[in-house]
Amino acid sequence: MNIVKDRHGTYYVQQRVPERLQEAVARVLDADEPRRVFLKKSLGTKNLKDAKAAAPHVLAEFGRIIGQAEALLKEQPVVTVLTDVQIKRMAESYYATLLAEDEQERREGTGSEPVFQKVAKQLDAAGVEYETAFAVGALPETGMSEREFVKQVELVKLLLPAASAALARGDITVIREQLDELLYAFQCNLDRKSPSYRKLGMAVLTAHVRGLKDIERRNAGEPIETPQLTYTPSGIPAAHEGGTLRDALDGWKKERARPEDTVHEYTRAVEMFIQLHGNLPVANIKRSHARTFREALQLVPRTRKGALLKAGLPELSQWGREHPDTPKVSAGTVNKQLGAVQAIAGWGQRNGLVPDEVPWSDPFKDMRLEEERSTRGPFDARGLQAIFDAPLFTQQEIPEGGKGPAAVWLPLLALFAGGRQSEFAGLRASDVREDPDTGTPLLWIVPDKKAGRRVKTETSERVVPVHSQLIALGFLEYAASRRREDEKAWLFPAIAPDQGRGAIKAWSKWWGYYLREHIGIKDRDMVFHSFRHGFTDRARAAKVEAEVRKALMGHADPSVSGEYGAKNMLMRWGARVLKEAVEKISYPGLDLSRVQAPVSIARIRGTKTT
Repeated sequence: MNIVKDRHGTYYVQQRVPERLQEAVARVLDADEPRRVFLKKSLGTKNLKDAKAAAPHVLAEFGRIIGQAEALLKEQPVVTVLTDVQIKRMAESYYATLLAEDEQERREGTGSEPVFQKVAKQLDAAGVEYETAFAVGALPETGMSEREFVKQVELVKLLLPAASAALARGDITVIREQLDELLYAFQCNLDRKSPSYRKLGMAVLTAHVRGLKDIERRNAGEPIETPQLTYTPSGIPAAHEGGTLRDALDGWKKERARPEDTVHEYTRAVEMFIQLHGNLPVANIKRSHARTFREALQLVPRTRKGALLKAGLPELSQWGREHPDTPKVSAGTVNKQLGAVQAIAGWGQRNGLVPDEVPWSDPFKDMRLEEERSTRGPFDARGLQAIFDAPLFTQQEIPEGGKGPAAVWLPLLALFAGGRQSEFAGLRASDVREDPDTGTPLLWIVPDKKAGRRVKTETSERVVPVHSQLIALGFLEYAASRRREDEKAWLFPAIAPDQGRGAIKAWSKWWGYYLREHIGIKDRDMVFHSFRHGFTDRARAAKVEAEVRKALMGHADPSVSGEYGAKNMLMRWGARVLKEAVEKISYPGLDLSRVQAPVSIARIRGTKTT
């Protein structure tokens, strides 16, 4: 039992954490440090008897922490594929560690000499005769003692022939323990029956033999340099290398509240990069890493089922390589993931994770793929009529997936206000209000961070007058009914921000399904966003001033200094001018006379389940 006194005489318990668990323990404890080498806790007493009585409870607590760390490692998903880059890095790390440990022993000794000298002294004191070929009575000032060196030479002479013979036979079982420790250190739960495990085993066994041969050459007095470890197995960089990519991700997350989807997207991209290259220090990320990451992403299958749903990037890219005819993810998806890692690495550089003396340039610059131009456009007149002639709009037959009034009002709002579905989903009843000077009903599309409501970009914050067609269909009456319930009520509570980002995603998926299967618009380039394209086209056709049109759409205008923003729009043009611009939006040939929009949640008819 390791009970120790502190400098004030108070006893505490100290337990060393196994090296492979040190990073996991730090995570369990939510510690600021990247790894925890010792677990320590005061026993709160200066009495040894009381300390011994209290210690078992503390040790039991330590045991629970170690158990949680073990479980954390076990939670690592099983992988069946390692890339050549990963295997090379692990083997190089093993070789460098082997030589570093040998160098440390030559510098500081193996630690066994003081024990030998103590035993010899006890035997001398007891008058016991013994024979030894080694000097007794003094410890070496530095380095190994003669006895330690002889033992080391003998050990290498024993190990090297056996390891060389195993390498010749391809027998990786002789280093299974070292191999498993290496995988633990790299937090890689590799399937022991996979080809990658055998390939890694041969690479590490080769490094083992090479390392023993170099140690033997050191024993002969030949100077052999220890390779510098630019990446440690635990992912913790040397002090001069700064923070890792995962450190940058953690710092980016803590900096401020960010959209849940963005956090998920960036985290997934960073973890895929780490799966491929390891948790590199930001300072060590090179263009070759970015290029290899991009190439691996390009091999990822577009549709994933079964085991591929939980597969990491190395496995996905390997599967894609073995199935060249399977459709892969789009250039846009690859660019998104490249951009996410680029943003996190850039955050790390700007926030001090790259030491000042280390030159660093963005390794992801100019790495993005050329994307195909989107073929998405507006609905044509026939398509719009088919949509608004559907029972959803003419008979209020609202499927369960439509989430009540949102199913009808979101398409109508997009048609005459040109917004995004997420912007409409985030509206409160209080966001529909009259301009105090003109009485013009206005739709305020503004962020509310506390409520989790955000706009896509800073220029997306805007105010849009409510079109007379929406008023005729009862939108103001609907908004008033929600306001009577609560001034802060969400207009569409089933898909509001407090339901999580999954709610609007599910609605979007439902709309696509309804558009294809119930309305009959099979062209997959026709989506909800097509309403927004249509609003832009109709505003342009009506000769709405370009600057006003961009402001109403929430688009940036390089020719305008500063930002629009809702209040700035009203100050600059006034509600009357904006209202005139919106009223110019019309769709020749579109007949909405049969549309019956819900004016309250309570008055919705019975719904269907599809």
